[in-house]
Amino acid sequence: MVEISILMGVYNQTNHKAIEQAVDSILNQTFSNFEFLIYDDGSCEKEMLFLQEVAKKDSRICLLRGKENKGLAYGLNQCLKQAKGRYIARMDADDISAKERLQRQKQFLDVNTKYAFVGTSANLFDEKGVWGVRIMPKHPTKRDFLKYSPYIHPSVMFRKSALEEVGGYQVSKDTLRCEDYELFMRLYCMGQYGCNIKQTLFSYRENRDWYDKRTIKQRVAEMNIRYQG
Repeated sequence: MVEISILMGVYNQTNHKAIEQAVDSILNQTFSNFEFLIYDDGSCEKEMLFLQEVAKKDSRICLLRGKENKGLAYGLNQCLKQAKGRYIARMDADDISAKERLQRQKQFLDVNTKYAFVGTSANLFDEKGVWGVRIMPKHPTKRDFLKYSPYIHPSVMFRKSALEEVGGYQVSKDTLRCEDYELFMRLYCMGQYGCNIKQTLFSYRENRDWYDKRTIKQRVAEMNIRYQG
């Protein structure tokens, strides 16, 4: 019986080295009883063929494909429908998980049954290497959501039952690129609380000037999600 289902959405990711690093970081985990669901969200033929080759790396990889691009929330929901594990771990196509990430998060949720999900702190890196660290609050409260999401989405492991209870990710233009922020607030509203492991069990790819390059549309969407939450 599969214990953990890892969900990853990909759309026209042209940095093949980054994808392989992300996939290998999951395949090399100290905890091995998992399935790896990768959703190709309507990528062009070249990138589709590359993902098909990546999927041949390991029998635990299951490649799903959508005919057209519908966004990350939609793709993750398709993976969630296929997931067999009692725990759901997120992963992005350009990040890196520490070898013990899945094992540590599973152990945490096994013991701390009052929590519906658990994230981690993360190293921040780009093509030049690690340039910073993001230490997340161990026990986020409602007030922590006022400025930003107190969880790094691709670092999180959920109880599948919690995601099913809230209906998975919300697919909407209003939550574009903010689907994680909306999900975490909805979980909290329904009494499904999370925690963060302070240790950096994840490496999050983020350019040093990323914040200043966010579009006005993205900032307005985030502001609206925050207001609704």
